[in-house]
Amino acid sequence: MDNPARTDILRGMDHDSDLLIVGGGLNGPALALAAARAGLSSTVIDALPEPARKNAAFDGRAYALALASVRLLRNLGVWDRVAENAQPMLEIKVSDGRAGQGASPFFMHFDHAEIEEGPMGHMLEDRFLRRALMEAMAEEPRIAQVSNDTVTGQEVDATGVSVTLASGKARRGHLLIGADGRGSGTAARAGIKRTGWGYGQTALVAAIEHALPHHGIAHQFFMPPGPLAILPLPGNVSSIVWSETDATAARFAALSDAEFMEVLHPRFGDFLGDIRLRGKRYTYPLSLTVAQSFIAPRLALVGDAAHGMHPIAGQGLNAGLRDVAALAQVLTEAARRGEDIAAADVLRRYQQWRRFDTATLAMATDLTNRLFSNDNPFLRAARDLGMGAIGHMPALRRGFIREAAGLTGDLPALMKA
Repeated sequence: MDNPARTDILRGMDHDSDLLIVGGGLNGPALALAAARAGLSSTVIDALPEPARKNAAFDGRAYALALASVRLLRNLGVWDRVAENAQPMLEIKVSDGRAGQGASPFFMHFDHAEIEEGPMGHMLEDRFLRRALMEAMAEEPRIAQVSNDTVTGQEVDATGVSVTLASGKARRGHLLIGADGRGSGTAARAGIKRTGWGYGQTALVAAIEHALPHHGIAHQFFMPPGPLAILPLPGNVSSIVWSETDATAARFAALSDAEFMEVLHPRFGDFLGDIRLRGKRYTYPLSLTVAQSFIAPRLALVGDAAHGMHPIAGQGLNAGLRDVAALAQVLTEAARRGEDIAAADVLRRYQQWRRFDTATLAMATDLTNRLFSNDNPFLRAARDLGMGAIGHMPALRRGFIREAAGLTGDLPALMKA
């Protein structure tokens, strides 16, 4: 997919670009860059002003990028811009227990040395990835950006799709992309309904400094109210994603920083020495939401606009980037064959590719959360035995490692080596 010849037949004089991408967070820009490799032009529309998107300060938000996602970013020319700020994840330790009582003796331990490809993934702060994507877009002549504006209307006809912006301006393209999150206005305006439910849990997100090095080890500690993920960042810093019941999370979020650390400490433990808060704290409610269709006439959804799931496996952004890589490949192949990239049969290929994988991941995260976020003694005993068994079966353990690295299933070309 390296820079094929431009297929100008795709764009008539009345089209601003081939793709109109609503949402300038992470998936939208990644898709614009991937499409540009195929000679397709994009207009990326985002509600935030450009300085706010590009110059975000440290806020503790970070992503566990699976190896397959790192490959995508490398193929898009983005990874070299962020690599020095990324922390390789060399091991994952999963344990079960209660706050202040330590972990169960039964736990799973995944080591990247058991696969040949290298680290399972990397931790990367949101601010670095967002800035790198924007810089890459600014250097790509096939990408136009519209910032500080929102889409208020969309209309499809036989030759394209038009959007109306809050500013009164309009844009026209061949294909409309919804990359505008779980509450996707793009999906709603197209009449796409959603299936899902809340978990009665809220995630508390923060960055924690600690006295001892983490050695690139990520920890997932399952407690009755919800899991606590401790994820390594460069230096002696870790990002935490701590799931609690809604009521408890609201109470903890209202605490002072010092009081917050007092309730975190018995859950975090002292395996990394003294700990202290670094930066701001954030909360967000946890839910499952899946669009009943990923496509509509001249429209496709990617990322959270198509599917939002529990962060228990850290696969939210990775699933979105796999959408991006799959859709880019489908569009590239269609353009090379001279097809209308927004034709119904072209978009169905994308949906067929991504629906099963997404449904499987959504069910797996939902089941895992329900299985581990409770204090039923019989379930606790069964899951501890199961975790211990997996930990002692090399072939099964290796399969889990490859799954965490995003190396299973039908990988798009951009996510291969």
